[in-house]
Amino acid sequence: MNDLRPFPVDPEVLRAIRPMQFRDATRVAELHQAAMGNSLWGQLGLPFLQQLYQALVDSPWFIGFVYVEDGDVKGFIGGSLDTSAMYRDIARRRFMFLGPTAALGALRRPQVIGKLLETRRYFGVSGADEVPGESLFCSFEPHLRGKRVSGHINKVLFDELYGRGHEAVKITTEVDNEGANRQLQSWGFEDHHRFRFYGKDMVTYVLRFAGHPRVERAHRHPAV
Repeated sequence: MNDLRPFPVDPEVLRAIRPMQFRDATRVAELHQAAMGNSLWGQLGLPFLQQLYQALVDSPWFIGFVYVEDGDVKGFIGGSLDTSAMYRDIARRRFMFLGPTAALGALRRPQVIGKLLETRRYFGVSGADEVPGESLFCSFEPHLRGKRVSGHINKVLFDELYGRGHEAVKITTEVDNEGANRQLQSWGFEDHHRFRFYGKDMVTYVLRFAGHPRVERAHRHPAV
């Protein structure tokens, strides 16, 4: 971490980032599907993703931001103050909406049913239980690659978690996802835990905020 430099913030990019709102759910679902269509949630289809993001935005455990260009959402990031508590919360309050759309998605793709049953294992096997804050989903339109928009929106999420009293954030990815691993390591994330999930070798990375040159305490997301 000692050789990391402060993140070069572009005020124009920062101004284009705002908290995710209920009205963004459809567009965010489309971006999620485009980048993560083969993931479990992506395979359940756009109607499920729309319901999921509507439920997430209403959860006090969720923190989400969108990047807006020319009046349209072109990218987003979604994280949580406590992922286990967040999913319990939305399952309790929004099951009547999420349940039917998830069931329809599973009927279209029966192969996801086993993964749905396995999902509850995640909180027991992914490690880093002492780090409740998590970055979960992130997607941008292809033309934004190389413009450091993803770096800005990641910083906004990390700053918000730090401002809320969290001392670290965790991110889980596949061990063989070279791009994600390289990007996380460039930020100073540490390989914290390895585990097997959904038939894949996974790694949980942790970034400690204290003394990190790229993270500062900030509040840009309203508390629900």
